[in-house]
Amino acid sequence: MYLINIIATFVVKYSMVKYNFMKKNLLTVLFSLFTFMQIVYSTDVEQYTVFEVSYTGSQVANPFTDTQLSATFMYKNKRYTAEGFYDGNGIYKIRFMPDQLGEWTYNTSSNDKNLNGKTGTFICTKASKGNHGPVRVRDTFHFGYDDGTPFFPIGTTAYAWVWQGDTLVKQTLETLSKSPFNKIRMTIMPKNYDVFINTEPFCYPFEGSKQKGWDFYRPNPQYWQYFEDKVFQLMKLGIEADIILYHPYDNNKWGFDKANPEQNLFYLRYAIARLSAYRNVWWSLSNEYDIMGKPNEEWQKYGNTLLTLDPVQHLRSIHNGMAWYNHAEPWVTHLSIQTAFLQDIQKWRVTYQKPVVIDECVYEGNVATDWGNLTAEEMVNRFWITWCRGGYCTHGETYTHPKNILWWSKGGKLYGKSPERLAFMYKIMADAPTTGLTPLHTVWNKETYLYKDKDYVLYYIGNSQQSGARLYLSDKANYKVEIIDVWNMTITQAQGTFTGNVEVPLPGKPYIAVRAVKIK
Repeated sequence: MYLINIIATFVVKYSMVKYNFMKKNLLTVLFSLFTFMQIVYSTDVEQYTVFEVSYTGSQVANPFTDTQLSATFMYKNKRYTAEGFYDGNGIYKIRFMPDQLGEWTYNTSSNDKNLNGKTGTFICTKASKGNHGPVRVRDTFHFGYDDGTPFFPIGTTAYAWVWQGDTLVKQTLETLSKSPFNKIRMTIMPKNYDVFINTEPFCYPFEGSKQKGWDFYRPNPQYWQYFEDKVFQLMKLGIEADIILYHPYDNNKWGFDKANPEQNLFYLRYAIARLSAYRNVWWSLSNEYDIMGKPNEEWQKYGNTLLTLDPVQHLRSIHNGMAWYNHAEPWVTHLSIQTAFLQDIQKWRVTYQKPVVIDECVYEGNVATDWGNLTAEEMVNRFWITWCRGGYCTHGETYTHPKNILWWSKGGKLYGKSPERLAFMYKIMADAPTTGLTPLHTVWNKETYLYKDKDYVLYYIGNSQQSGARLYLSDKANYKVEIIDVWNMTITQAQGTFTGNVEVPLPGKPYIAVRAVKIK
C-alpha cells in the first residue's frame, strides 16, 4: 500500500509539471485510481491475531545485538510498544496483536537508518468465531478471555513435545484436538531428565555447539520458527500454550542452562518479541525455579521484564519445586503450584488475591517414581478437590511405554482414563455460575464446597463413601438437587425439592458430588 502511495505521488507531481494543461483531468483520474487501489490493497488484520511487518536492515557484525528495533502502535489515545527481532537472511520483523477494532497506525524506531521511521496503518477487523482473545484474570480468582467469555482451565503437561520429530508432533496435535485440554505446559528448550526424555532436537536454539560452546547472543531462527509454528497450531485448536522459559533439566547434556544473567535477559527479550503477539501465550518464567539456584533478584528482573516488555500483558507465573515463591510480586498474575497437598488452596486465595493453579499435583501413570503413579481415580479426585476449593488443576500422564513415549514428556497418545472424566468435569464447570462462585472454608478444612449466595451449592464428597450429604440451604427457597457420579459420569436428580438444612441420600461410594440449584 505504501509503495502505491509513493508511485501515485510521483506520477501526480510529474503530471503537474509536464502536462499542466491536463492536470485537472489527470489528477481526477489518478485520485480515483489511487483510492481504488487503497481499498483493494488495504491491510486488514483480524482482532487478536498477529500483525507482522518485515524490513531489510543494514549489514552489521551481529544483527541480533547490534541493531535495535521497535515500533509504537497507536489506536486513538492508546500507545503500545513492541520490540522487533532479527529473523535471519537480513530480515527484521515486528509483531503485534491488535485488540481494538478500527484503524491502527505505527512507526518504527531503530539505530539502523534503513529500519528507522517506517510508518503504516492497518485496519483491525472483528474476531472470527472461536477467537476470544488472550486469557486474563477474571473476578480476582478466575480466568476469562479478553472478550469477556469465561475460561475454565483443564490443563495438561507435555514438556518437550515440540522437539520429538514431525511424526510424533503431528500425533500430539491430533490427540489434543480430541481431548478436553485447553492449556498445555511446554518448554522452549529441550529437556533431559532421567531415562524418560533426552531427545536431540533437529536443530538448536542458538548458534554453536556443545563442544565449541553456544553463542547465546545469536539465536537460531530455524529453531524459533519451528517452535512458534507449534504455538500457532495450538492456537488454531483453541489451546493455551503455557510456555516455560527456563527449566533446570539440561543436566549437562547441552549446556543451555549455562547462560549468564545478561545472556538470559537477551534470550527472554527475544522470546517476548517473537511470541507475545500470539493470543494463546501464557508465560511460565520457570519450571521448579528453586532447583536452578538463581538468586531471587535475578528472577525478579526476569519477571519485571515480562511485565514491562510484553505489549499484550499475557498471564505470568513461576513454578516451584520445594521452595515457595513470593506470589504477591506485581509481575505474577496467578499462582502456579507444585504440590500434592491441596488443603491450603483457600488460604492462598485469601493471602494473594490471585487465581490458584495446581499445575503439578503428581501424574496419572505407573512409572517407578513417587511422582508418576497416580490412579486415574485419584487424578480426577484431585481435579475436583482443587476446583471445589476455588482453584484449577493440571493433568499429566506417565504410563510406561515400549518406546519410552510418555505423554508428560514427549506427547503422542493418551492411554489413561482421566481425560474423558475431566471433559465431563468441564461441562459441570461451564454450567456453574460464571461470577460469584466461592469456596466454603470450614473449621476442619475437609469439606470441599463451592457456592454462590443462596442460588447454587456444589459439594464434593471425595474418596469417602457417605450414605448421605448434609446441605445447608436457604429455608426461603426451593432447590433441585442432583447426584453427580464423577467417575461414571452420570447425573441423577434426587426426587422432590429441597429447602433448609437437609440430608440428601447418597449411593455410599466414593467420587460423588451433590449439586443444589435454586428453583426460580
